Formats: sequence, structure tokens, C-alpha cells
Amino acid sequence: MIDAAITDAGLGDAEDDDFDAIEAPDSLLPDHRYHDREISWLAFNQRVLELAEDPMIPELERSNFLAIFASNLDEFFMVRVAGLKRRIVTGLAVPTNVGRAPSDVLADISRVAHALQLRHAKAWTELVRPALADAGIEITEWDSLDDAERAALTEYFQLHVFPVLMPLAVDPAHPFPYISGLSLNLAIRIRNARTGRQEFARLKVPPMLPRLVEVPSTSEIARYLPLEDLISNHLDDLFPGMEVLDHHAFRLTRNEDVVIEEDESENLIQALEAELLRRRFGPPIRLEIADDMDDVTLDLLIKELDITDQEVYRLPSPLDLRGLFSLSKVNRPDLRYPPHLPTTPVAFQPTGSSNRADVFAAIRKGDVLVHHPYESFATSVQAFLEQAARDPHVLAIKQTLYRTSGDSPVVQALIDAAEAGKQVLALVEVKARFDEANNIVWARKLEKAGVHVVYGLVGLKTHCKLALVIREEEGQLRHYSHVGTGNYNPKTSRIYEDFGLFTADAQVGKDLTRLFNELSGYAIEKKFKRLLVAPLHLRKGLLRHIDNERKNAAAGKAAHIRIKVNSMVDEEIIDGLYRASQAGVKVDIWVRGICSIKTDLPGVSDNITVRSVLGRYLEHSRIFAFDNDGDPQVFIGSADMMHRNLDRRVEALVRVTDEHHVSELLDFFDLAMDDGTSTWHLGADGVWERHSVDADGKPLVDLQDKTMSQIRRRRRSRSVR
Repeated sequence: MIDAAITDAGLGDAEDDDFDAIEAPDSLLPDHRYHDREISWLAFNQRVLELAEDPMIPELERSNFLAIFASNLDEFFMVRVAGLKRRIVTGLAVPTNVGRAPSDVLADISRVAHALQLRHAKAWTELVRPALADAGIEITEWDSLDDAERAALTEYFQLHVFPVLMPLAVDPAHPFPYISGLSLNLAIRIRNARTGRQEFARLKVPPMLPRLVEVPSTSEIARYLPLEDLISNHLDDLFPGMEVLDHHAFRLTRNEDVVIEEDESENLIQALEAELLRRRFGPPIRLEIADDMDDVTLDLLIKELDITDQEVYRLPSPLDLRGLFSLSKVNRPDLRYPPHLPTTPVAFQPTGSSNRADVFAAIRKGDVLVHHPYESFATSVQAFLEQAARDPHVLAIKQTLYRTSGDSPVVQALIDAAEAGKQVLALVEVKARFDEANNIVWARKLEKAGVHVVYGLVGLKTHCKLALVIREEEGQLRHYSHVGTGNYNPKTSRIYEDFGLFTADAQVGKDLTRLFNELSGYAIEKKFKRLLVAPLHLRKGLLRHIDNERKNAAAGKAAHIRIKVNSMVDEEIIDGLYRASQAGVKVDIWVRGICSIKTDLPGVSDNITVRSVLGRYLEHSRIFAFDNDGDPQVFIGSADMMHRNLDRRVEALVRVTDEHHVSELLDFFDLAMDDGTSTWHLGADGVWERHSVDADGKPLVDLQDKTMSQIRRRRRSRSVR
């Protein structure tokens, strides 16, 4: 059982006073001990690309991974590259985590990103597109169509495409048009038949129309024509009396990173709305062009867009492979992963003749740990909030909302509760990147329903995933708490892997009550009993546990650290892990994305193992487990090991105390680290090597398939008992 004497998550006041004493001098560690975070992120996206290249993965899943790669890279340029450029332009550039100048890092990014985008295009043209065609889904060209098919598509063009096209001429009377970020465009050169003068025009491919146009056919083969191909073969209709000389596709990426200057008196919503308007006109940071573009057209674009040669990416057509997301609508289940049907957690299954479980009664019996998407969000988190909304004994609901949707049943439950007269607090993080506009809309919807909507603390993003229900029972108030690793979003809960802990533990309830009061007030100053909370105490708490493992190893005791995160970047945490490794602690890191820790430092990282898992689900949960001389201390929560999470966000980890839950988390982690499981291994020089087949070429265990079967089997066995 967890040591009851540890009442403050390992953070007693006296221990905090001499915290700095546990830190060894940096001179005991080598200078070049971190991987560059930006190049590490590109290595993560390469792992996504490797899934698309894998012939053992179903064809439509491979095309989806190509689209994910493209979408990921867009966000990387809009945020990370844009941030580097902004710091250089404003004179605020500081060395990166590996001590390099941002200008040098930009050059590295350009080199690696160019190679990756060419590899991405090659994967489509030489691997995935032919595989789809063999399976009966063909992405074709205009020249490959017969007369009847061309006639049918011409009719479609005239009825559905031509009316919404807006060709924009560039001449002395018409300045070069604004090119919106991520839009696909055609650069067109035309000649005036009367004067012989050559002109330039820009045509935006309408984003509201299907990117892949289905070719009418009686064949069993599904055929699609890219929309830009259809448009480019009807340019004569757009420029009557002109001779179309040439046309080329291009696409621009702009800086879309949001910078909000907050002060105590500023209305955050209004500031954010103004920033979103400014974002539309952010400076260009990447120009993708078709590889057949002539120098005259390219020189014009470079000049008018004020972009450098380094920022030009010449690629085979088609550009913007995010368009492959549209293939998700194709009804070919045989070309997808076999379906996983989420189960209802045994604790929340209805009993007797009732069609609906009593969630509160289940939580009173003991803590409930749920694992999404293997276990249903709808019958756990959503059911918890919906029951709270209609229960007459519930007095108050408090919840953080980071990313959700306006049609979400979570939002509706809060509205229903407020309209029923309950006290409802929604702490909305309107600065959730790329969801800001949506968050503003439904935040105002909540306000109109009578929900107390607050926007967190100035200077800090509220990223923790917390819900608290206060219920009156026999004249006493009882707290029902949920602490999760993922957003309260029913849609993403189907594809994001996350954990959530439900508990009626009074101490967790008190911790959440204090934390919510501080979030809706002015500051987070206190420590908590079963929570580790950033920005003040989370890093210190984790370093305390890491150093405790170091001390145990030095004393000859068994010591083991297991950490699962999306990103491992924070230098203090990494240095703590290096010191633990030097003392003989077994350190296992499971990371999805960026990883700055190295595994090839002799005498420093000898005991550090790093694995990565990518697949049908996005590994999103965070787990922190410390052996603690046989009394495991295990936490789950929202925090990644990054500066922004530990210093500029409100994050929360909760300590898991139930022995069965601790075992479940550790078993899940150990399955990912097992050599028989399909993973990527981090090796020398930051190179990730995929291990997906054994020595005989047979597939290794798929962690996500295995977890699904284990949870079904475990739930069935518990229900029998």
C-alpha cells in the first residue's frame, strides 16, 4: 500500500527549504547533453511518415498518415519556425536548448524539412498512391480520362466550381493580391491576344469544395481527380479572349503563432479576437511550389511575398496532401484498421434492471481509473457530468475546459446544470492554440446560460484537466473529482489515448476546491496533498522523486523511474534523470514527440532507455512512476516536460493510490518498453530506429491492439467476479 506518511506528494516544507542541495554541479555532466528540440520534432514527424511507408498497414490508414504528416508540418512552421523568425526579427533571439543561434537552427530546419517533404511526396507517388490503385481507389489525372468522363466533370465544373472562382489579375491597375495562409493557389501566365502583352493572375482553389472530385463511372474502381487539376484544365473559361501560357500550383504558410500581451486590466477575450484578426496577415515563412514552376513565375512570387530562397520548397504535384483526409469518407472498411469498440468500465456498468449506471455510487465504492479510447468517454466522463447536471442533490460543478466543441455534450451538461439552478464554474482556456475562435464562441454560450465563466490567470495557460462535483448527502457535502490526462472532448477521446481518475477521496476534493478557488481568483500559491501543481511545485516535486530514486540506488536499493510524456525537453528534469542514471537507476522514458534527452552519453545515460509508440491512436497520457523502494509513487496528469508546461501553465498531476490501478499503469508502461512490442528506439546521434518485426520478419506486438484485448479481458473477468 502507498505509504500513508507521505502526505504532501513528497514535498514537505522542510524539504523544500533545502531543495537546491540535491542538485549536483553541472560540471559533472557533459556540455552537449541535449538534442535540439526542433530537429527532434522533425524526427517525430518522420516516424509518422514511416507509418505511411509501411506496406503492412492498411492502405487508407497509410494515406491518412500522409495527411497527418502534412498537417503536423504546417503547424510546426506556423508556430515553431514562425517563433524563431519572430525572435530574430525583433532582436530577442537567444540560443536554443543546445546553445545554437536561431539563424543556424533555421538553416538546419530548412535542410531536414526539405528532405522530409521530398520523402513525403515520394511516399505518395511511389508507395501509397499505387497501393490504393491496386486496392481499387485511384487518384487520376485529367489526361487519363476518357471523353465521357471529361464531359461529366466539365458539367460539374460549370455548375459547382466556376461560380465560386475568383481570378485576380496582377498589372499596374491591380496590385499583387494577398495570399492567405495554407491556401492552395494557381499562378497563371496569360497573353493578351490583341496586344501580345503577358500578364500574371492568381487563382485560389476554393477550400470549401471537395479537394478530390469523384469521377463518374460504372466501374467498381473509385476514381478521384484533384480539384486543382479540374480547374487548371478549364482556365480558358476564366480568361476568355486570352491565351493561357502556363500555370503552376503554389501554397504559402504564414506565421500563425498567437502572441497576447496581457495586463491586469485588459479584457482577454477582446485581446484574443484582435490577435486572431492579425494572425490572418502574418508574415510568410514557407512557400511550396510545384516542381514544374518556371523561374519567371517563381521570381515574381519571391519578390512579391518577400520570401527567401531558403524558404522555398519545390515539390512534385499535388501540393498539400492534407487533401488525403477526404479519403476518410470512402466506404472501404477492408482498407482500414479493424474496428476497436470501446467498453464501458465495469464500475460504471448498469446494475439490475436500470438502463443507467449510478456513477456517484460507483465512485463511492472506490476510485475508478478509466483508459480512453479503449474505455468509453461517453459512459464515464460524459455520464459523470450529465448525472451531476440532473441530480437534485448536486449543488455545484467546477470544470476546466481547454479544447472541446460547441456541440459537445460536456458543454451541454454544464448549461443544463446552470439552468437547473446549480452553481457552475467553467474555467475556459481561450488561448488553446488553433482553437481560440471556437473557444470564444462556446464560452459566450456558457455565459448566456448562467455559467460562471472565468479565463484563468494572467500570464498562465490553464492546461490541467479537472472536474469537481459537490453533492449533498445526508446533511454533509461530498466531493466527487475527476483528474485526467486529456481534454474534455468527446470527439478526440475516440482517437487520443488518455487516462482519467474518478475519486470521492476527501483530500483530492479539498485539493481541487482550493485549486479552483485560486484559478478563479488571483494566484496559485499553496501546495496540495495528492496533487502536484505547476507552475510552483510540479517540477520540484518530480525532481524530489527522481533524486529519491538516485539516493535509493546509491544505497544499494532497487530503483526505477518510468515516465511517459508527449515531450521531454526540460533541462532540469533531464539533468535529474542523467544523475539518476549515473547512480545506477533504471530510467525508462516513453515519449511520443520531442525528446531532448540523449541515450549515447557514456557514463551518463547508460541506464536510460527511450521508446516511442505511434499508431492508430495518438498516445497522449502522461504517467510518472517511481519505484520508491517497493512502495510505488505513481502520478497521472496533464503536464509534459517542457518549459511552457512547468513554468507558464497551470498543470496538475494526481497521485494514484489504489494498488490495482498502480499495477495497471505499470503493466501498461512495461508493455511499451518490452522488446517484443513494436516501437521506435532512440539511438546514437538522435536517430530513431523502428522495431516492428522480429528476426523472422513476423510483426511484433501492437501495443494498442494488445491493450484493447487486455482491457476487454480484464473487464470481463472483473464483471464475472
